[in-house]
Amino acid sequence: MSSSRGGASARLRSIRSIPGPFAVATTLTAPSRPDRIEDPVVSGLQWARTAVGIVATVWLLMAYPLAEGREQFVMGKVEDLLIGSGLTLVVGFVAVTAFIVAARSPLGRRYAARLAGPLSSLGAIALGAGAAWLMVKMLKGDIISTADVGYHGILVGLLLVALFIIGGLVCALALVFAVLFTLVALVHGLNSCFRLGDVHELLPALISPLLVWSLFVLGLFDGPDVAAPPVVLYTFLLGGPVSVTALSVWEVRRLRTRHGMTLRGALGR
Repeated sequence: MSSSRGGASARLRSIRSIPGPFAVATTLTAPSRPDRIEDPVVSGLQWARTAVGIVATVWLLMAYPLAEGREQFVMGKVEDLLIGSGLTLVVGFVAVTAFIVAARSPLGRRYAARLAGPLSSLGAIALGAGAAWLMVKMLKGDIISTADVGYHGILVGLLLVALFIIGGLVCALALVFAVLFTLVALVHGLNSCFRLGDVHELLPALISPLLVWSLFVLGLFDGPDVAAPPVVLYTFLLGGPVSVTALSVWEVRRLRTRHGMTLRGALGR
């Protein structure tokens, strides 16, 4: 009896030791260079800014009616996310490339070798989104369904139904994992500027304003999501870029005064 209880406890501990979506996403998208200087005050303000932005977005959607239907709103957000991600990749790629090229040897090679962190962050988000899309297709029967198998007798049919039910449960669990993983990875990725701090501590503060103002210009050409007064809409639209720029300026100054980091020093000039 004691041995069976011990085996059950061991199995329970092994199940609990399996990393969840939050832990996996945090590991892949949070800055992790061992010798990286991390200021807890800066990190706290970044997370506070992210939290305020999420709360403000939820409040805006709840306080005012949608300008379009729910389906159009969701599809519009997906389209904005794809365009914004593409724009972020282009702006970030150009800025990081310019930073690495401008750095004197051997700093440029050292910075280029640290690009594994940002690339793993972007890859994790793409992997999570792709897995969620695949699980949705599986659950909808677009990839395989009972109609594709055909009839092979009652016993085989019952076995196939059982397999499809088990497969559906597995796909549903995988979908929940993938969605939670992708959401956490996106939040961590946006908050850390996709681990650019692993390349150099100054990069997130220098590049974040470029990204948010680029997205701001993109948002000007898009219609409003909610039927809110213009004052509320433009205040909300400007709040993100202005707060990110102000925090970035303060972060650059803090890195210079507290840790002696300057752009000239980062480039070896």
